[in-house]
Amino acid sequence: MTRSQHLRVWQREAFDLYQRKQPSDFLTVATPGAGKTTFALTIAADLLARGVVERVVIVAPTDHLKTQWALAAAGIGIMIDPGLPSQGALGAGFQGFAVTYAGIAVNPNAYRARIEHRSTMVILDEVHHAGDALTWGDGIQEACEPAVRRLALTGTPFRSDENPIPFVTYAPQSDGSKTSVADYSYGYGQALKDGVVRPVLFMAYSGQMHWRTRAGDEVAARLGEPLDRAATAQALRTALDPNGSWIPEVLSAAHKRLQEVRRDIPDAGGLVIASDQDSARAYASVLADLTGTRPTVVLSDEAGSSAKIAEFSAGMDPWMVAVRMVSEGVDIPRLAVGVYATTTSTPLYFAQAVGRFVRARRKGETASIFLPSVPRLLALASDLETQRDHVVGRPVKDETDLFAAEAELLAKAQQDVGASEDQLGQYRALASDASFDRLVYDGGEFGYDALSDDQGELDFLGIPGLLEPDQVAELLRSARAKRARERGTTTTAPAADVAFERRSELRRELQALVGAWHHRTGAPHGVTHSRLRAQCGGPPAAQASSEQLQERIDALRAWALKASS
Repeated sequence: MTRSQHLRVWQREAFDLYQRKQPSDFLTVATPGAGKTTFALTIAADLLARGVVERVVIVAPTDHLKTQWALAAAGIGIMIDPGLPSQGALGAGFQGFAVTYAGIAVNPNAYRARIEHRSTMVILDEVHHAGDALTWGDGIQEACEPAVRRLALTGTPFRSDENPIPFVTYAPQSDGSKTSVADYSYGYGQALKDGVVRPVLFMAYSGQMHWRTRAGDEVAARLGEPLDRAATAQALRTALDPNGSWIPEVLSAAHKRLQEVRRDIPDAGGLVIASDQDSARAYASVLADLTGTRPTVVLSDEAGSSAKIAEFSAGMDPWMVAVRMVSEGVDIPRLAVGVYATTTSTPLYFAQAVGRFVRARRKGETASIFLPSVPRLLALASDLETQRDHVVGRPVKDETDLFAAEAELLAKAQQDVGASEDQLGQYRALASDASFDRLVYDGGEFGYDALSDDQGELDFLGIPGLLEPDQVAELLRSARAKRARERGTTTTAPAADVAFERRSELRRELQALVGAWHHRTGAPHGVTHSRLRAQCGGPPAAQASSEQLQERIDALRAWALKASS
C-alpha cells in the first residue's frame, strides 16, 4: 500500500488534484488539526521518488516547528536538517533542511543559491507569515523564486494588513480589491463532520471590573457591556490582571472542567495562553496554588522551550502556561481545555490559538475553551466555521467598512499589553470578579439559566470528555429544556431549541454549498459569502437568521442552475 492510500479523504482529494495539475505553485488551506503536514510530506516523498526534485526545503514560523517538521519527515523516510546554518554544508544523508521565515529574511541570497543549486521543492508552512513584514515577504520571494515546486500551507490565509503573501494568487474583485485564491480548501465545518477535528465549547466569563483611569477617575463596568475603545481594552486588561479575582475564578472553573475530562481521557491537558511573560508566570503561580502541581511554563525567548513543549506533550501533567510560542502550528494532541487569557483578539491569532485544541485523537473527544466575554471574541467563537481569505486593496466606503476598520484598530490596541499609552491610556486595575456568562457552541449561545442548577452550579463543567458533535448539541438542548421545565417556561423553550437546531443545519448546508461552488468555479469562500450578502442582505452567516440563511441557499442553488444551463 502506498503512502497516499493512507491519507484522509480530504488529503487524498488534494493529493489527486495536485497530481493532475503538477503545478509550480499550490496553496492548500486546511483548518488547524486537519493534517497539513502529512499531506505536504506525502507530496514531497512522491516528487523525490519520481526524481522531479532532489531536495526539500521547509520554511516554518518558529524554531520549534522546524524540529517538528524534521521529526515528521523522518517518520516517512525524508531526512531534514532543522539546524543548518545559512552558510553551512548539508550533511550526508539529508535530503533537505528546515529554516524559519526570519532566517531567510536575514540572508535571502544565500538561500536562493542553495535552492538554485539543486532542483528543489519548497514547503511554505503557515505561509501567511511571509506577509508579516515587507522584508520577510521580499526575502521569501527572492530566495524561493528558483524552486521548481512551491507548496504553500495555511489554516488561516486571511490577514488584517495590505501586505501580499508571496506565491499566492490574488483574484480581482468588483470593488477594486484582490482576494487570495486557494487551490484546495478544507474548512473546520467539514472537518468536524468528517470526525477529523473535535467539537469546541467556548465558555465565556463576564464579571464586574474596577480600574482607575489616566485622569484619576475610578471606573466600574461589567466586562462585555458596550464601552468605547479605550474602556473596552482597559476592562479586558483588568479582567486578565493576575492580582484580581477574575483569573483565579476562571482558572478554577477550567481546572474543574479538565478534571472531568480526565475521567474519560486520563492524559488530557490544559493550556493557558497569556499576553506576556510576567502574566504567564503569575498565572502559573495561581494554578500551582489551585492544583498543588506546578504547571509547565513556556516563554518564547527561553532556552529549552521546544524541549519543554515536547516533554509536556508526551507526559501526563495537567497544565501548561505559555505566551505566543504555542499559538500556532505546535502539535500537542492531548490538549483538551484552554484558557484564552490574552489581549490579542485578531481573527488570525484567535483561529490559530483555537487550532491547538481541535486535533482529534479518538472518536468523540471534545475541547473546551474559557475566554473573556467581550463582543469581539464572542463573534470569533460563533464564527469558527467561516472560511476567510486575504483581501488587499479593499476601499473604505460605508459605515460597515468603517466599523470593520475601527474593530481592526481596537484589535491592534489590544494586541500587546505594552501598547502605547496613547492607545490605551494610563490606568491601574483595582479589582475584578468572574461570573459565567454564556456557552457558545456551533454558532448558538446557551446562557447561565440554561446551564446551572438551583444551587448555581454549572452543569457544563460535568459534560463528559467523550461526545460526538451531535451528542453535544443534544445535551445542550436537553439541559435548556430541562431548566425551562423546572422554571415553568416549557411553552417557549422547545421553540428556541428547534430554532437553534434549524439554524445550525442551514449554516452547515450553506457552508457545504459554498465549498462546492469553490471547487466548481475557484471562487474563494469569503468572496461567495460576500456576494450572497450583497444580493440577499443581512449579517454574516454566524449571525444570520434561519430565513436569511435559507434565502442565501436558494440564491446559490440558482447560481448553480444558471451556470449549468
